[in-house]
Amino acid sequence: MSIFREFLLHPRLTGAVAASSPRLARALTDGLGLERAHTVVELGPGTGAVTDVILRRMPPGAQLVAVERNPNLAAHLAARYRGRPVRIVTGTAEDLAGMVDAPVDAVVSGLPWTVIPHGARRRILDAVTTVLAAGGGFSTFAYSHAAWTPPARHFAAELRARFRTVSRTPCVWTNLPPAFVHRASR
Repeated sequence: MSIFREFLLHPRLTGAVAASSPRLARALTDGLGLERAHTVVELGPGTGAVTDVILRRMPPGAQLVAVERNPNLAAHLAARYRGRPVRIVTGTAEDLAGMVDAPVDAVVSGLPWTVIPHGARRRILDAVTTVLAAGGGFSTFAYSHAAWTPPARHFAAELRARFRTVSRTPCVWTNLPPAFVHRASR
């Protein structure tokens, strides 16, 4: 399954042209306490590049809920992770509260925040904060070339308004395109 092919065929359902690099996947999962988590949510898992890292970091008995809007990618993920502690949900992250039993320990997002309309972006962030446990962590990435755009600045402001602490990693230059990670906690 090619993320680039899905982007070309379904650009409104697939926000990336390439899978996240291993280095970006590690940056997304660092510092979230996945080693102690019971339930983790991944938004927009695509082909599973970050999913693999999440699963390696989770303890035995923990569960990952992966929410993928693109039905082709969701079917690919369901086949790839059959028998693993992953529940693949085909749907929109706006409906997250109805997909999981709150609270969840961490939410890792691969969603393309700068192209999501403001109202939908707000509803998704509200859903994330609704299901996230007190002290839970949220991470997502943003492409460096778009960091100065109004949607990116609005997204960063929305994070600061919803979370107690927000930080940003240095750029991960080995990703295509280069990206950085936003980390937030309640």
